Amino acid sequence: MKEVRNIFIILLLFVTTVTKANINAYEIIVYGATPSGVAAAIAAAREGKKVLIIEPLNIVGGMMSGGLSFSDSNQTARESLGGIFEEIHLRIEKIYKDKGIKLPYEVAVKDNRKWMYEPHVAERVFLDMLREEGVPVMLNETLKSAKKEAARIVSIKMYSGKKFTGKVFIDASYEGDLLAAAGVSYSIGREARTTYDESLAGAIYPKEKVSIKATDNKGKLLPFINSNKLSPEGEGDHRIMTYSFRLCLSSDPDNQVPFTKPVNYDPNDYAIFKSYYQANPNVRTPIDFYPLPNKKFDGNNGISLQLSSGLVGENYKYPEAKPKQRQKIWKAHQDFTEGLLYFLQNDESMPAPIHKQMATLGYAKDEFAATNHFPPVLYVREGRRMNGAYFLTQKDILENVEKADAIGIGSFPIDSHDCQRIATADGGFINEGTIFPVHVKGRYIGQPHQIPYRAITPKAEECVNLLVPVSLSASHVAFSSIRVEPTWIVLGQSAGIAAAMAVEEDKNVQNLNYANLAKRLKMQKQVLELPILPKS
Repeated sequence: MKEVRNIFIILLLFVTTVTKANINAYEIIVYGATPSGVAAAIAAAREGKKVLIIEPLNIVGGMMSGGLSFSDSNQTARESLGGIFEEIHLRIEKIYKDKGIKLPYEVAVKDNRKWMYEPHVAERVFLDMLREEGVPVMLNETLKSAKKEAARIVSIKMYSGKKFTGKVFIDASYEGDLLAAAGVSYSIGREARTTYDESLAGAIYPKEKVSIKATDNKGKLLPFINSNKLSPEGEGDHRIMTYSFRLCLSSDPDNQVPFTKPVNYDPNDYAIFKSYYQANPNVRTPIDFYPLPNKKFDGNNGISLQLSSGLVGENYKYPEAKPKQRQKIWKAHQDFTEGLLYFLQNDESMPAPIHKQMATLGYAKDEFAATNHFPPVLYVREGRRMNGAYFLTQKDILENVEKADAIGIGSFPIDSHDCQRIATADGGFINEGTIFPVHVKGRYIGQPHQIPYRAITPKAEECVNLLVPVSLSASHVAFSSIRVEPTWIVLGQSAGIAAAMAVEEDKNVQNLNYANLAKRLKMQKQVLELPILPKS
């Protein structure tokens, strides 16, 4: 609990710093204190720039501080993840070493062992790094609008009424809110297979049909079944992969908060789970549990499971929604998740092994105290995607992997969770939209590829002082490879250094000299060259 108090003290110091500062004095403004946003702010500050980071939530570190504690880098070429990414994990490792806790990995060893950490430890590292670089943080401030002169952002306004000015802006939000406010073009949803000749695009059905009843006695679709109309294979649409929460659970009775019955809980809402487990009693618990230090677990939506902790099909409106509507969608996801945990632990229809496993778990008492120990960040796996100076597609991930203006290496497999759950004509259901990860021969990684600087820059006619390292320019398929925190941290650091150069040289972000940018990236230990793969 001492660490938690220290974090709150640091946060208070940050907020105090912001309130005393001249809001017009910043050279670079980062919107979104995601891991990518934190990396961007730190990188820009280390280049000597005055930086402000603004975050709509009450937490720094996005998903890594909010429950995603099982590093997705276990499926990447870790030798390609240098710079701030490596520094973050070295700091995490040192915190545990100083406590006498031996982790089951070493950051210096670039293999594919599973890296893990507790959420509050990640948050502490992010806060420490920002504090050391003197970067003020403005929490609980949601973007309302952006003011432009020609193709240049001059200021941004929050719903609170506060305004901020800067020379260069970085949109590091998961949703792509700043790029949209700035009038930069973007896409939401999935392209058709024919749009960019992507074999994985559009509606896709890799999972087997489930032969249980998906309707009630009156023929009405059961809760969590989205439709009774099959989308044609390869057809594009507005759908995006499911959102969920990354749970932080404890098996230590002295560090547990019990799952309680939600106010609006109705066990009939989980009828599809009841039917599924009655027909399949030997199927495991419908959540992926990843072990963490100190008898904790990161609970994730299972990409391979037929039913899991993702609220499939209820997030389509979220990227474009205003704050109040987002809150309603968020609440629906939270209600579903809290109800599911209670149902799995208490409903008599669940098989005994699931009851037994869930009986050992509760929320971790020493995590997320400000939100009653429930995760404070919704896992927005996909929001808006910019239509930028270069548009990444499946071919850029798997085939045309070299780029003349590389700012980082991606190597996570193309990986999309379910996009919808459909009742079939024979009475069952099928999950649609999953893209299962495929690893290169001889390595537990996706195909390494260089990510071009142009993919984080808007078209010059739309905006000349904005960089977008998270909701970058990519198709749904390409984004499904890039959409993990290790890659976003790399891109955030590169965006921060590029923004600093644009300020120094008084240039549009599109007009930087790439050779000079690459030199400065390498000085900050970014890896730009593709790793050497085993010979097939």
